Amino acid sequence: MSQPASRYSRITGTGSYLPPERLTNEALAQRLARDGIETSDEWIVERTGIRARHFAAAGVAASDLAVEAARHALEAAGRKAEEIDLIIVATSTPDMVFPSTACIVQRKLGAFGGAAFDVQAVCSGFVYGTAVADSMIRGGLATRALVIGAEVFSRILDFKDRTTCVLFGDGAGAVVLEASDTPGILASELHADGRHVEILCVPGTVSGGQVLGDPLLKMDGQAVFKLAVGVLESAARAVLAKAGRNDADIDWLIPHQANIRIMQSTAKKLKLPAEKLVVTVDQHGNTSAASIPLALDVAVRQGRVQRGDTVMLEGVGGGFTWGAVLLDF
Repeated sequence: MSQPASRYSRITGTGSYLPPERLTNEALAQRLARDGIETSDEWIVERTGIRARHFAAAGVAASDLAVEAARHALEAAGRKAEEIDLIIVATSTPDMVFPSTACIVQRKLGAFGGAAFDVQAVCSGFVYGTAVADSMIRGGLATRALVIGAEVFSRILDFKDRTTCVLFGDGAGAVVLEASDTPGILASELHADGRHVEILCVPGTVSGGQVLGDPLLKMDGQAVFKLAVGVLESAARAVLAKAGRNDADIDWLIPHQANIRIMQSTAKKLKLPAEKLVVTVDQHGNTSAASIPLALDVAVRQGRVQRGDTVMLEGVGGGFTWGAVLLDF
């Protein structure tokens, strides 16, 4: 009896969307100054590499950004929404407590019937979602998936804390992941360490119609930096080993766009030249789960990432979560 053909998954289309309002460091500094908070373009750029970010207008939800990114990805893949049988949305800023933002996206796209759910791994969310979708496609539970990262972090920022409010922005990125008889996703690696919950969190919840705790983002920047550099390197090396590849095989490194110093440090540890590092943090800020698919789509549409290139995606975020995906684009 012949063996069944191997089943893999490949990215067939990418898309992204940024809200129209672009806020430069200077404009944000002026806004903060009205409340007596001092910062400057120089201070922000020196510490983070960020020069601008986008904020969603009042009434615009994560699902709205996700739908626009998904439509662009579907167009790039040459697919219609009704051909999708799995939607995974990675987000820390969902539209509602429930149902999932993915179900809301499904309704807005008209892609009914397939599975739809959210993944909550903060800035690692897109890596987590991609790994889950890949596993479901390989296992026959799905054939064509939308994996989306979408965030409206501007809604959970403490604008009295200049060390955090200058870092984040809103946006969405998406990929269409389809079953294939040739490998696309080569290997994935996912991890978490709950001992570090407090270093990056929003310590609030809803109970009895009231917010309990603090609904605004809290971060120990130095602790996050120290952990991030180490775990990103280890995750990258783990997926390379699983795939039987090495540092020299990486054509593009697309890390979570949190801080230029973390990104450059990771590239250096992998012996990658600066020109192989995709950087969008300067224009987008940290868009959490949206940052990796946003950066991927930018690089694809600019003609840098091309078919056949080997791409490393990696993220680290609150939880403390981290992971990496190696793929042939």
